[in-house]
Amino acid sequence: MTDVFTLADTFGPEKVIHINNPAAGLRAIVVVDNTAAGPSIGGIRMAPDVSLEECARLARAMTLKNLAAGLPHGGGKSVILADPAMPGVEKENLIRAFASAIEQIKDYIPGPDMGTNETCLAWVHDEISRAVGLPRVIGGIPLDEIGATGFGVAVAAQAAEGYCDVRLEGAAVAIQGFGAVGKHAARFLMEKGAKLVAVSDSRGTVFDPDGLQLSELLALKEGGKSVSDLGGAQVGHSEAVITAQCDILIPAARPDVINEGNASNVKAKLIVQGANIPATIDAEEILHQRGILVIPDFIANAGGVICASVEFHGGTENQAMAVIAEKLKHNSNVVLKQACDSGVSPRDAANEIVKARLNEAMPLKRFFKAGGLGSRVS
Repeated sequence: MTDVFTLADTFGPEKVIHINNPAAGLRAIVVVDNTAAGPSIGGIRMAPDVSLEECARLARAMTLKNLAAGLPHGGGKSVILADPAMPGVEKENLIRAFASAIEQIKDYIPGPDMGTNETCLAWVHDEISRAVGLPRVIGGIPLDEIGATGFGVAVAAQAAEGYCDVRLEGAAVAIQGFGAVGKHAARFLMEKGAKLVAVSDSRGTVFDPDGLQLSELLALKEGGKSVSDLGGAQVGHSEAVITAQCDILIPAARPDVINEGNASNVKAKLIVQGANIPATIDAEEILHQRGILVIPDFIANAGGVICASVEFHGGTENQAMAVIAEKLKHNSNVVLKQACDSGVSPRDAANEIVKARLNEAMPLKRFFKAGGLGSRVS
């Protein structure tokens, strides 16, 4: 298991909680990274192979995302080590056991993530009255159902038009991960005139340079099949989408799918990171040196957490979508302009912006003034 001390720096994490309940079959981790701007928001990820390192990296991404978006929240994350495809009754019992275990972690507000959805968060809310991304029927804004994150990805992609040689009208788009983020990113980008030329899921990739039919892909997934079961199109392994011939690449699933092994073969001109930490640092440097514009995760995929924050503070679905459009357009332009003006990568520009905000916020809290994690990062 990763040593937590190797993950810590002056910003966090504030708390790392390991949960083990053999009677319920529950093994989980919660990381509260930084609460200088407010209580942490972050999703519950369920997968059999999640780790402390992944959880801590995702929690930090949430800190960066919330601060970059100007939300009154810090970053947190939780992971449950289990198969999300387990029978429904077992999953409900496991989620409810997890909710009971985190009831006293008051500075962590859970939301949906890979392997969990609005129904899961309804179970959490029923247990502890603290969750976001709830079903509409109980007063929530179902961010996965409305495609809040995918909508924000499309807004960020459009903002990039002024900083690279890509226009959404007619752009060829490849999407890695055809889940809650990927399918909605495809929908919103196609509404802006782009065409979908490659899509992957965990079982394969399907290609068509003339454009794939979104309705057919959605029907396959709703029927429990893979996108690679689409007839009449070229099929490849799931990683092949990363190096597909396209203008825009949207990584929208697991971490580190773009790495040193494939970054040199990426053909996209623009990468908009729909997933959290989908590329390694070294891979992003390779992409930057190749002149490929990369909008980093905590800027591009903030739509979901913006929606969650609007919900948590009593806003409506229409208000959430309007705030996402406003903040994603503004934040993407600010980061890309600073990167262009200073000659650094968009991630370096975004990190500098967030670092300044954290250094301004942290001394305002007693915990940080008391030296809990240090009050400044130079």
